Amino acid sequence: MLTGVKLSVTPIQLDEKDARLEQVHKLVNSHVLHGSESLCKMLQYLANQATHHPGASVKEYQIATEVFGRPPDFDPHLDSTIRVQAGRLRSKLAEYYAAEGAQDHILVELPKGSYALSFHERAHEIRSSDANPAYQSPLEIAIAAQPVRKWLAVVIMSSVVLAAVVAVATDRFLVRRAAHAQLSSNVPSVPAVFEVFWRGFVTGPQEPWVIFSNAAFVGRPDAGMRYYNSSKDARARVLDYYTGVGEVLAIHALDDVFAQLHQGVRVKRGSLFSLDDAKNNDLIFIGSPIENLTLLEIPNTQSFVFQRITSGVSEGAMKITNVHPQPGEAKEYIATPPTESLAEDYSVVALKRGLDATHSVLILAGTTTIGTQAAVEYVSQKSSLEELLRRLSVSESGELKPFEAVIRVKVARGVPVGTELVSLRKD
Repeated sequence: MLTGVKLSVTPIQLDEKDARLEQVHKLVNSHVLHGSESLCKMLQYLANQATHHPGASVKEYQIATEVFGRPPDFDPHLDSTIRVQAGRLRSKLAEYYAAEGAQDHILVELPKGSYALSFHERAHEIRSSDANPAYQSPLEIAIAAQPVRKWLAVVIMSSVVLAAVVAVATDRFLVRRAAHAQLSSNVPSVPAVFEVFWRGFVTGPQEPWVIFSNAAFVGRPDAGMRYYNSSKDARARVLDYYTGVGEVLAIHALDDVFAQLHQGVRVKRGSLFSLDDAKNNDLIFIGSPIENLTLLEIPNTQSFVFQRITSGVSEGAMKITNVHPQPGEAKEYIATPPTESLAEDYSVVALKRGLDATHSVLILAGTTTIGTQAAVEYVSQKSSLEELLRRLSVSESGELKPFEAVIRVKVARGVPVGTELVSLRKD
C-alpha cells in the first residue's frame, strides 16, 4: 500500500470521513490503479485536500511541488505533467466504476477543469419497512385481513419485487454505460505507429525530458539581438531566455502526442540542462546543437552533422552536412538564403542511445526554427510516421532501433506545409 500522502483528521463528520477513507483505500488497492504509484499519490493527496478543505480549489503548482516533487520554479505553462496526470486519473476512475467498482456505494470523481476531488453517494431507494421495522405496508395489512386472497397478494408482491429488480438492474446498466462513455471520451484511440515509435519514451519509470533550445544572445530585443560570440562579446550581457517560434509550437505538438499516450513530460530550456539529467532520463532535444549546446556533450548525430556556413550569401547560417553521401544524395543540405523569404528548410530526425544505454535520445532539429517545428510535426503525425517506419522496415510489433534521417521542409509564409524524407541511415 502506498503511504506517500497521509489522510488525516478532517472537519467533516467522522462516519462520512471513514467512508471516504475506505473508498480511497479501495481505489488505491484496485486492479485499475495497481502499479500507478504517481496516480495513487495524486488521488490520496486530492482526497486529503477535499476532506480537510471542502470547497477550496487546488492549484496545479501545489500538486506539482507537494505531490510530484517538482522544484519551486515549476512553471505549469511549460510543463503539462499535472494536466496529463489528472486526465489519466479521470480515466482510471471511470474504468474502475465501470468494472470492479460498479457496486460501490461511494463515487469518487475528478471533474474536468478542476483539481477538487468530489465524493457522491449512489442513490438507493429506501423502503418504509427498512426505515421503521414496526411499519406494516398496506399490502401486508391486506394479506392479514383477507387470508382467502393470499394468492393475489403473492402475485402483487412478486410483481413489486420483479419491478425493483428491473429498476436496480437498469440503474446499474446506465451507470456502467455512462462510465464506459466517459472512459471512451477520455481515451481516444492511439494509432499503432505512435505506440511503436514512442514506446521507449512511455515505458520508463520517469517522464522523458523535453529540452528546447534557447541560444545565448547579446543586444536588446527592441534594438536588435544577435548570437553571442565569445571572441568579441566577453563583457556583453548575455540573454539566454529566448527561443524560436518553431520550438514553442513543437512543444505544443509533443504535449498533444504524449497526452494521447497518457504520459507526462518534463520541459526544460537548454541553458539549464545538466549532464546529470542526461544520465538518468530519456531525452528529446528540440533544436540543433548550434543552439542547444548540451547536445554537444552527449551522443549526437554522426551521419548528418550541423555546421555553420562560413562564406557566401548564407554565411553565419546553419547547414546539415552529409558525412558519407550515398549515390543520388546531396553533400549538404542548406535552407533558403537569409536574404530571401524562407521557402525551403532541412531538418534532422534522429534516435540515439543515451549516455546510459538503457535510455534514449531523440533529436528533432532544423537549420531554422521553422525546420525544427517541422521535424517535431513529422514524428507527431500518423502518415509521416508510417512512412518513416516503412523505410526503416519496422512492423507494428517490431522494435525501433537507432537511426538518423534528413527531411526536406516546404515553407509558405513562415509555416511548414510539407515534408519529404530525403535521406536515411540505420545505426
